[in-house]
Amino acid sequence: MRQKLAELRGPAVPHPLDARALAALAANPGCRRRALLDGAGVDKGALASALGSPAAYGQSQFAFARGHAFEARVKADGGLELMRLLGVGEGGTAGEVRVPELAAAGPEGRVARTALALREATAAGAWTLLDHPLLALEVAGSPAYLEPDAVVVDPDGRWTVVEIKSFPVLDGAADPAKVGAAARQAAVYVLALERVAALTEGAEVGRSVLLVCPRDFTNQPAGSVVDVRKQVSVTRRQLDRLTRIEDIAAALPDGVSFDVEGRSARELTAAVEAVPHAYAPECLAACELAFHCRARARAAGAVEALGRSVRGELGGLATVDAVLAAARGDAPADGVDDADPAVVALRRARALRTEALAEAAARTAAGREAAACR
Repeated sequence: MRQKLAELRGPAVPHPLDARALAALAANPGCRRRALLDGAGVDKGALASALGSPAAYGQSQFAFARGHAFEARVKADGGLELMRLLGVGEGGTAGEVRVPELAAAGPEGRVARTALALREATAAGAWTLLDHPLLALEVAGSPAYLEPDAVVVDPDGRWTVVEIKSFPVLDGAADPAKVGAAARQAAVYVLALERVAALTEGAEVGRSVLLVCPRDFTNQPAGSVVDVRKQVSVTRRQLDRLTRIEDIAAALPDGVSFDVEGRSARELTAAVEAVPHAYAPECLAACELAFHCRARARAAGAVEALGRSVRGELGGLATVDAVLAAARGDAPADGVDDADPAVVALRRARALRTEALAEAAARTAAGREAAACR
């Protein structure tokens, strides 16, 4: 299987599958295109540029540098500030917090070293800060290596995920959309930690994570506890539903490749179109290929371009042309009859619109007549 994915990717270095990508996959499990490209390690940003639809998705270099500087401040002095945000109090001094070395050769070595550090910290019963541990999680038959900002082990054996973000907390509240995205990302880390905890006596993975952000317009850290039980449940269910990557790859025609350097734009377009996608407007904030998929969906007149809620309401009417035809009273699309609730609602809406326009036109004509009489 790895050989097949390497052939699809080409000679490029595999692009890592991280927690942010997994959270986006879980939010749109029906997109086989993203599942395959992420599983094969294809750089979707480079692919989007080669297709002529470069992505606006991602952080600027300034935001990236600011985030790194803020994270370094939070973890300074052996994690003293981080312990304070966790509510450890005066007992959580830098000298009492263990910070084990997690360096090892290769991702497999780092994963094993992280698991060992977690077991040792749990057995020792002391506050321990794991700085950028590496966790593994199998997704659709392909391994993903995940690197949370930090994991804290308390003396009772509870493991807490720490997410450090650079978006601000203004007047005690942060952007709900950004907090939600951070919670979904943290849920992926919780799932990966649960695999290690299942093999560690006395360990328990917390279903609440610590979200650390700058307070107001300063660089002062502010911490808040976020309950991710719902996100963990949803993410687990959605990741389990993902079609296995080898099944998607087996359905591709021979010769398909996403090698950006060795293929023309036409060949890459054909390769991408060979994999079904499930575009939704939410993809614009989470996927580098979103602009390409949106253009294709609009060109095909697919109702998915209008949003998942609209798509769900329209049932078997899959294109805008089919929707308009049903509203006009023409023959519905194949597999849809006149009694279909979507067809009935569309025709009722069109009748109400026609009636409203007629009444508005009558009022306008009456007003003009009255003005002429004066």
